[in-house]
Amino acid sequence: MKTLTKRGLRYLLLGCLCAAGLLVGQTKESGALTKLRALSGDWEGTFAWSGGRNATGKMDAHYYTTGNASAVVEDLIQDGTPSMTSVYHLDGSDLRLTHFCAAQNQPRLKATAFNADNSQIALSFVDITNLSSPNAGHVDGLEVRFLGADHVTLRFHFTGNGKGSDELVDLKRKSIR
Repeated sequence: MKTLTKRGLRYLLLGCLCAAGLLVGQTKESGALTKLRALSGDWEGTFAWSGGRNATGKMDAHYYTTGNASAVVEDLIQDGTPSMTSVYHLDGSDLRLTHFCAAQNQPRLKATAFNADNSQIALSFVDITNLSSPNAGHVDGLEVRFLGADHVTLRFHFTGNGKGSDELVDLKRKSIR
């Protein structure tokens, strides 16, 4: 009888743990942050402006977590110097981003669309700090696409003086040498 009771308790405990996992579940926002955490490491690639600006060049990136893995930091690097930094994090149930821009302002964005497997995340403008004038250039949108474990693209939408442009950053994970 004791063996049945112990076995029954084990099954009951296992059932409760499974049910708790189903109830808690992972939201699309927390799933997206998990995908962003997986970017940790060094990346290399290119950038290309289109629209109101036209330019191309090399862009490297470094991703890491901070705050006990509650935030993902993305440093975009040109010529060995970080030119822009973005910090992704959850705010309650929202996936948020603060972008420390080369334009020396800090737009804050919120994830507004996800595809089914979180391989594409669209973030939209919420507000901004340090904007020098209402027409000053700033990022007002971002699309992140996970094209594989070792390939990601970022499409920043930039607006200023009533004109828009996009910057596509195409990154591949650096191989470990």
